[in-house]
Amino acid sequence: TLHTPMAHYKQTNVLFILLCIYSAAHPRFFNQLYGGERWRDGALLNDGQKCKVILQYFLAPVFTVMEKAVLKKMIEMIGWEDGDGLFNAGGSLSNMYAVNLARFRHCPDMKECGMSASPRLVLFTSQECHYSITKAAAFLGIGTKNVYVVPSDERGKMIPGALEELIVKATREGAQPFMVNATAGTTVLGAFDPIHQIADICEKYGLWLHVDACWGGAALLSKKHRDLLKGIHRANSVAWNPHKMMMTCLQCCAFMVRDQTNLLQHCNSAKASYLFQVDKFYDVSFDCGDKSIQCSRKPDAFKIWLLWKALGTSRLAQRVDRALAMAQYLTQQIKGREGFRLLMEPEYTNVCFWYIPPSLRHLPDCPELWEKLHKVAPVIKERMMKKGSLMIGFQPHGDRANFFRMIIISPQVSTEDMDFVLEEIQSLGQDL
Repeated sequence: TLHTPMAHYKQTNVLFILLCIYSAAHPRFFNQLYGGERWRDGALLNDGQKCKVILQYFLAPVFTVMEKAVLKKMIEMIGWEDGDGLFNAGGSLSNMYAVNLARFRHCPDMKECGMSASPRLVLFTSQECHYSITKAAAFLGIGTKNVYVVPSDERGKMIPGALEELIVKATREGAQPFMVNATAGTTVLGAFDPIHQIADICEKYGLWLHVDACWGGAALLSKKHRDLLKGIHRANSVAWNPHKMMMTCLQCCAFMVRDQTNLLQHCNSAKASYLFQVDKFYDVSFDCGDKSIQCSRKPDAFKIWLLWKALGTSRLAQRVDRALAMAQYLTQQIKGREGFRLLMEPEYTNVCFWYIPPSLRHLPDCPELWEKLHKVAPVIKERMMKKGSLMIGFQPHGDRANFFRMIIISPQVSTEDMDFVLEEIQSLGQDL
């Protein structure tokens, strides 16, 4: 029924949009830290509530209470007796909240006096951290050169001894350390920093400890794997994204703080009198809009509230356990299959490996091998995308050649899917 070029153009764009919407829900989408089925989290209901925003209690009373209930549950799982928090538009924003809040705690005059009231402040994070920490330092005026990068070990974990050395070094230089960012589930390797040891150092030097658990936070649901985040209860703040391993729709990102002094409110409040009157007939602490750097926020907590109600904690925990079990199955298959080489044993569900085509298997470990191998993964990725069979990411890491990073999340995947991934990569790359 399409007779005009414009109609054809519109049809093509609609098909492309549908492809973009549903590709991440495909069971063989392993490219990002999100994916899988997403039909129980109320995203359509949430997005349809145009007038329902988290700002003043009376605008969205039910969603406001839902957010408080979900945050309370997540705070309990972290191990805090009490706390505060909010949902926001991304894990990067959560990390920015953490940097800003830590700075406010260290130097509260900066809120009114600006950078003129600030000494040279420095923060510390590992070389494997998310890039949003550096972006936060740039955006908040701290400066990227004042982000001290702490070396990680061969597993991608921050080295506590190196952290302490850098803190001492910065202090000797006349700077004022104020914050350490630890990562629970790094983006590439899926590594978990040793939070207990880092917390000891933070307590020794009076530093704010933030844990970026955007990716790894869901392990707290699992009795079997929650020790990956051992010590997280000692953090001052935590970022956790339910839209990742818990599989709600984007965006669904929680920032939580172990504080009972309304620090979040004091840091971000502008006290707009036309919104936040103190003489309303209800408890005005439910007007939570002033503790956010945004004005109105979407009620994203509804997504995880509904999913949690539908599945319960035990079934969400089973999803985490199953994803890690699938990662271990894939790891064993890689070890036993010719032409595949594991980068390292996975700690989480990030399985990193190389595929070595037959033409390169006679070469020893030498610069020639790695130079040629570096070109293999991009070609295979191009072929799999054009064929539409699966999607897996690749990247270099330090001086390592490009390798595949397989992310396993969806409860839909099976051992047959894991076998298919290796067979398909071999089929697409055996002629290289």
